[in-house]
Amino acid sequence: MNAQATIEIIGAPAACAEGTTDSWRDLARWLTGQIKGRYGQAVSVTYHDLFDPDCPPLPEGAHLPLVLVNGEVLTSGGKISMPAIRQKLMAIGISPNGH
Repeated sequence: MNAQATIEIIGAPAACAEGTTDSWRDLARWLTGQIKGRYGQAVSVTYHDLFDPDCPPLPEGAHLPLVLVNGEVLTSGGKISMPAIRQKLMAIGISPNGH
């Protein structure tokens, strides 16, 4: 059986001079394309707005953006890191394009 992973990214819109921006959602969309192109069906990516009803509960002390891999915190606050995600996927046995 092939390894599978679920990546969840939790963010929120940010206020700016022009109103609000949703840059974490935009970055999550881009990252989803990169992940799908590299890992195919072995990895699913879901973005949750902090205020969405289906947003998973935040662990105590968590900061946005929060990145979970298979329900475990990968990063909390700072940047959404593609290298950190790739390293975690490799550690749990998921190789690019099934190799």
